[in-house]
Amino acid sequence: MWKRWRIRILLFLAVLGPGFITANVDNDSGGILTYSQAGAQYGYSLLWMMLPITIALIVVQEMCARMGVVTGKGLSDLIREEFGLRLTFVLMLVLVVVNYTNVVTEFIGIAGSLHLFHVSKFISVPLCAALVWYMVVRGSYKSTEKIFLVASVVYIAYIFAGVLSQPSWHDALWATVKMPPHTVWRDKLYMYTAIGVVGTTIAPWMQFYLQSSIVEKGIRLKDYAASRLDVIVGSFFTDLVAWFIVVACAATLWVHGMGAIQVASDAAEAMRPLAGDYAFLLFAFGLFNASLFAASILPLSTAYTVCEGLGFESGVDKNFKEAPFFYWLYTLLIVGGSLTVLVLPDAQLINFAILSQVLNGILLPVVIILMLMLINRHDLMGAHRNSRVWNVIAWGTSIIVIGMTLVMLYGLIPGH
Repeated sequence: MWKRWRIRILLFLAVLGPGFITANVDNDSGGILTYSQAGAQYGYSLLWMMLPITIALIVVQEMCARMGVVTGKGLSDLIREEFGLRLTFVLMLVLVVVNYTNVVTEFIGIAGSLHLFHVSKFISVPLCAALVWYMVVRGSYKSTEKIFLVASVVYIAYIFAGVLSQPSWHDALWATVKMPPHTVWRDKLYMYTAIGVVGTTIAPWMQFYLQSSIVEKGIRLKDYAASRLDVIVGSFFTDLVAWFIVVACAATLWVHGMGAIQVASDAAEAMRPLAGDYAFLLFAFGLFNASLFAASILPLSTAYTVCEGLGFESGVDKNFKEAPFFYWLYTLLIVGGSLTVLVLPDAQLINFAILSQVLNGILLPVVIILMLMLINRHDLMGAHRNSRVWNVIAWGTSIIVIGMTLVMLYGLIPGH
């Protein structure tokens, strides 16, 4: 019995990485700021989203991992082959624009977290941009993945920060399983934040990155059970962290009437007098770790995706000469993202960060629908097509997010 379980554990550890890393990068600077804003503005009233979002995240991520294992190809590669270069080019262009806003948000997080320790963004942002560039360009896939796995564990800091905030556990748990009053659906700002929560939890770029990582790691069909567990564990862990971020800000900022976050460091700074220095340090350190972590992954994901979709060489195990477009795109995203933070007024940084996650949410249904059209093809997936339950959840997620977007846009029309 022990021998069988030991083999299973070793197999899981061997394939651990793509699912766990991808899900945890989800709690990046944009995620932390969006969850913090949700807790600060609406208290516990957005916690009901965590359970259905976790289920949707598991389903969508598992679909990507399964397609990667069965086909041996990345998602953008499959989209180009099955839907043509024109659609792929348009999708890649939109994805680069949306991902650029996400990269900017990571450097907003870096600037905000180190500002808490009186480090100017004109020092922190360029130094960290150079660090993440060097770590990926000069490293190997295995060494880079080990660094990212260690960084993923640091997210547990937010669980401790949530506990130290001394929330009302009864109110938080009840809000998690109870739907909010119907009046919130007419609140355009609530809908805007809700779409941001969806977009930051199931970001479109994550699907492309996960499938590419599965392919690059060479996970085979016979090892897929362990890889699926990797995806499930990562999804549960990342949304548990997200839940505690909302709770921490609801228990401090919202309960004490402080309201919306104005700059990236507000959430951590406000915790110091209300929840103590430990909560402050954990939140600040977590924001820096998440921002630096995702500032590496997000441009990397974008470079992978675009190169696959347009047929260019890609991969961190290749050198600059072998994959020039891949490395130049990665470099331009980092340079552009960091420079944007330096020129944007500080008062606009938090709004830009939330906007980037809303854009993720608006783009998400397009990506899921393309995935569904691919994964249900018998000639592509054979016996590994979606089950009926998986299709219902994935289609339901797309339809609901489209509906939320339409409600939000309708609310933005003058007079509504």
